[in-house]
Amino acid sequence: MHLTKLRLSAQSPPTGALLVALIGVFTGIVRELGRIVSLEGDEAQARLVVAAPGLAPGLEIGDSVAVDGCCLTVVGLEQESIAFDLSSETLSRTAIGSLGAGHSVNLEPAIRVGEPLGGHYVQGHVDAVGRVRSLVPEGDGVRIWIELPPDVLRFCVEKGSLTVAGVSLTVAELTDDAVAVALIPHTLEVTTLGKIKPGDSVNLEADVIAKYVERLLPGRSEK
Repeated sequence: MHLTKLRLSAQSPPTGALLVALIGVFTGIVRELGRIVSLEGDEAQARLVVAAPGLAPGLEIGDSVAVDGCCLTVVGLEQESIAFDLSSETLSRTAIGSLGAGHSVNLEPAIRVGEPLGGHYVQGHVDAVGRVRSLVPEGDGVRIWIELPPDVLRFCVEKGSLTVAGVSLTVAELTDDAVAVALIPHTLEVTTLGKIKPGDSVNLEADVIAKYVERLLPGRSEK
C-alpha cells in the first residue's frame, strides 16, 4: 500500500508528528451522491467528470475516491466537480462505462488514520459486476436479490460483508447463485441503491479478509 502525509485536523493532538493515511482504502460508507457531468472516450480510455460540491473542495490532485465502489484517482478539480481517467481495465471490468451524463454515483474518499471504520475494509477493487434480480419491499426498507458469479459468491457467508456499488452491506441470505441484502430507508435515501431496479448492473467487491483466508488454507495456495 502507498503512504502519504496526512494534514493535522483540529481534533489531532498537537504533537507536530506526521500522521499517515492509507491511499485507496475505504469503508463502504457513502459520503456524497455525485452526478455524472460527462463520460467521454472509447473502450480504451475515457474521462469521467462528476459533480460533487461536498467533496470536491476538500480533495487534491492524486487523491483516491471510490466511485460506485471503484477506486479512481483524481486527475482534475473544479470548484464543484472531480475528473477521473478510466483505463480499459476499469471500463471492461466495472459497470461505470455503461453510465452517462445525469446518472448518480456513490462517492467515498479514502479514509484517513484516526477516522472511524464505519463499514468494513474495502479496497475499491471491483471483483465482478452483478445483476439485480428482484426487489422485495420490507416495511419502509427493501430486500434486494443480486445474482453473483461463482468467483464472488464463494466468498460470501450469511451475515458477512459485501460491497455493492461502493456500499458496505450485510448478506442476509444466499443461494447457489445469488445473495440478498436488506436495505434500511437511510441507505435507500443517501445512495444510488434507492433507485435501483431489476436488471441493473452493480459493481461487487468481496470481503478481502475472506480472500486471504482462502489463500492461506491448505491446498488453496495455487489459486
